[in-house]
Amino acid sequence: DPADRASQEEEFSLELRARDRERKLIKKIDETLQLIEDNDYGWCDSCGVEIGIRRLEARPTATLCIDCKTLAEIKEKQIGS
Repeated sequence: DPADRASQEEEFSLELRARDRERKLIKKIDETLQLIEDNDYGWCDSCGVEIGIRRLEARPTATLCIDCKTLAEIKEKQIGS
């Protein structure tokens, strides 16, 4: 039945996206653990300032301070438009 096949394909697509997100998160966690091991955790990759504790509590894998992250998002929106 075409409807069943479409439903199965949609479920498969959702599963692939979920696995991709999980794989990316695991990679970020591994990178964060390496930063901790190297004593480089909590510093912005872009400007070098200390990332705020509240940001790290909310997103432990953050590599940009809130200011640099905001700027990156603005630039991304401008490029995408």
